[in-house]
Amino acid sequence: MESDTWYQCDRCTACCKWPGDVRVEDDEIGKIADFLGMDEDTFIQQFTRLRMNRNGLSLIERENHECIMLENDRCIIQEVKPFQCKGFPNRWNFPDWQKVCQAKPVPMQQAIDLGLVDDGDVSADHVIRGRDLT
Repeated sequence: MESDTWYQCDRCTACCKWPGDVRVEDDEIGKIADFLGMDEDTFIQQFTRLRMNRNGLSLIERENHECIMLENDRCIIQEVKPFQCKGFPNRWNFPDWQKVCQAKPVPMQQAIDLGLVDDGDVSADHVIRGRDLT
C-alpha cells in the first residue's frame, strides 16, 4: 500500500462479500453486542465462529460469502465495525482488491487536511465517502 495515498471507502461493500475471516477482537465484542442490544454471550453464539487458524473469533459469513452483518448492501454495525473492516483497504487488502473496491485514492496530505486521516492513522472512519470527494 502506498503511504502517500489514502483510499477513501465508498461503502461499495465489495470487501464485505469476499470469503475469509473477519476478525473480531476481544475488545470489540462488547461494543458490537451493546450496539446490537444483546449480551456478549448471545452475540458470540449468534454471529461468530472460530477463525480458520483457531486463534480467536471471526464474524460468520453467509453461504455466498457475504458478511453476516451486511443487510441490503449496508453494514448494520457500521458505527462499531471491527478494526479490520475500518482499515480496509489502507491497512490490509486482498489480491486484486482494486478490481472490485470503489475506494477513491486521495493524496495523503489532502486526506489529513480533510480530516479523513489523523496524522497518518489509517484506521480513520469518517462520514465522507469516496464519491463525495472531488
